[in-house]
Amino acid sequence: MSHFKWDHYSDQPEVIRDRVFKKTIYKQTRWASFKLVIINIIVYPVSFLLYLLLPAKKSSADSQGFFGMGINLDKNPQETKALIDELRVENLLIRVPLSDIKNVQAYIEFAEQFSDKNILINILQDRQHIEDLDLLYQSLDKVFQQFSHLTTRFQIGNAINRKKWAFFSMDEYLHFYKVAFELKKQKYPALTLLGPPIIDFEYYFTIRALFNLHKIYFDECSSLLYVDRRGAPENTQMGLDLSKKLYFLQMLLRLSPKTSNDIVITETNWPISDTAPYAPTGEKECVSLDDHASFLVRYYLLALASGVVKNVYWHQLVAPGYGLIDNRNGKLIKYPAFYAFKTMLLLLASVEFVSLKVSGKLYQLSFKSLSKPEMIEVYWALEPCSIKTNNRQVILQDGSIQDATETIQIGAAPVYLLTKHF
Repeated sequence: MSHFKWDHYSDQPEVIRDRVFKKTIYKQTRWASFKLVIINIIVYPVSFLLYLLLPAKKSSADSQGFFGMGINLDKNPQETKALIDELRVENLLIRVPLSDIKNVQAYIEFAEQFSDKNILINILQDRQHIEDLDLLYQSLDKVFQQFSHLTTRFQIGNAINRKKWAFFSMDEYLHFYKVAFELKKQKYPALTLLGPPIIDFEYYFTIRALFNLHKIYFDECSSLLYVDRRGAPENTQMGLDLSKKLYFLQMLLRLSPKTSNDIVITETNWPISDTAPYAPTGEKECVSLDDHASFLVRYYLLALASGVVKNVYWHQLVAPGYGLIDNRNGKLIKYPAFYAFKTMLLLLASVEFVSLKVSGKLYQLSFKSLSKPEMIEVYWALEPCSIKTNNRQVILQDGSIQDATETIQIGAAPVYLLTKHF
């Protein structure tokens, strides 16, 4: 009987509950765990000290390539194209599981609907391919070759620091990734390979993956940087909010010879209250639909303003427990987050970031439009307050236009203020 079962409700493997099997895993990986600890003892203090002392290397974010969305073959594939067109999102992430490699043609045909988009293929591992590296080589060769007319970007593995995802140690992942890297060098030099895809703020795994003796290189660093268990993206964990976590991650990349400094967030979301068993976490971590929408926008805007992130992909379009659309009972119901995402792209798909100002609990981001003479300011507040509109057009999070008033109330949901002919 397989210890790795897929939960189709939350689109992830089920938790391993066999205690005997889990003990066997820990015994097998004692040496790998020891190496992880030793490397962190050396690297973590140095990297954190440099993070505190040195400023981040920021660049002007390309908003046209920044906003991304995850889509799945098994989630209303016939309707997905129209939904993506409505959102006007240009950057898509598509999962291709090695466990279903025999049906790879179906994934190719699904992806071909989006041949005009920028596609990132997320190659999901399984235990068979981790244990049989010759089989892995053959399967990766097939995926790289058959998707070559659609994309050159591939994430190798997913959530590799969770044993339910079938990797027992970072050592196993490094051997796994090396197969992809060697295949790239031999046959596909134009590919961009992303890794190591660590989930959550568990940078001790990131350090182990980035500081190693293997002859490998990550063209871009992928991260599944969820902050949902802390609530709002501005909340802190070990004293670090979302922006500071990103700056610390960049410092690790700057110190490692195994990767570029490009950060790609390939998954993030918040679970939605009262959607069990579709929510990927317990009800304690779930949020209301209103918070789900506003946290989405605030996460994207803070990541964009950080100046250190290349792309962010929301996981995912259709998923009742955390996505933008509820597909239960044979119907497609758009959550408030769908309209929040749509409005965000409509206004910010082609802008230049100007500044981020935080005054107490009030956040203000300024952008300059690259397509028309217009300044766009985005406001939200962790505690309600009011600001003057100064005759600017006011667009709410859901895309509706507010009637002209001298002042407006600012709360958790971001509000866009437009100034024309600056």
